[in-house]
Amino acid sequence: MPKPRSDAPRALVAKLGGSLWAAPDLAGWIAALRRWPHALTLVPGGGPFADAVRVAQPQMGFSDSAAHKMALLAMEQYALALADLFEDLTLVESPQDASRAHAARRIALWRPCAMVADAPDVAARWETTSDSLAAWYARRAGASTLLLIKSVDVDARADLESCASSLALRGVIDADFAHFSQGLDIRIAGPRALCSAPSLFAQDAVPGAALTAYSEGLCAS
Repeated sequence: MPKPRSDAPRALVAKLGGSLWAAPDLAGWIAALRRWPHALTLVPGGGPFADAVRVAQPQMGFSDSAAHKMALLAMEQYALALADLFEDLTLVESPQDASRAHAARRIALWRPCAMVADAPDVAARWETTSDSLAAWYARRAGASTLLLIKSVDVDARADLESCASSLALRGVIDADFAHFSQGLDIRIAGPRALCSAPSLFAQDAVPGAALTAYSEGLCAS
């Protein structure tokens, strides 16, 4: 797996949690992210579109491979909705597309299907969610920092001893995230972080709890 490039200073990838689709914080986070002064790429979650796939699979009986492709389409649906709601977001399919959007001073919004469909290192399983795909994209784009924006808060002090397996069990991140996010500076931000996010972004800082990589996984710090 490639390491983040050192020649992409302060490039930020921000994952918008799927659960934010119905939250009043969504517009606030988009407004805050606009304050980031460097290259910014957004990765959408699956939102209600992925939830529909989860509900349908056990009833219809389609395979995990089909569910994986449908979940990617769910992320694309969320991306299309966001691009329609927020006109300064530019849909992109690759880091090269994103670079062109950044050069035009636009915020890139990743559509994952084309890039992920035939990727041999992305397994077709529910344990690899949009969180892991955001980390996978960030590494390939050469970004150094990944911000996971959630609808729940992670308390850095309370979670100091919580590693990736614990956070995964609580549904904060997925089971494969520690693998895909190696080498990245990871931040997790919930609703409480939104208040200070605009000023932090404007000051070249990223809000949220930092996750530090230890040998056993990722831990909040």
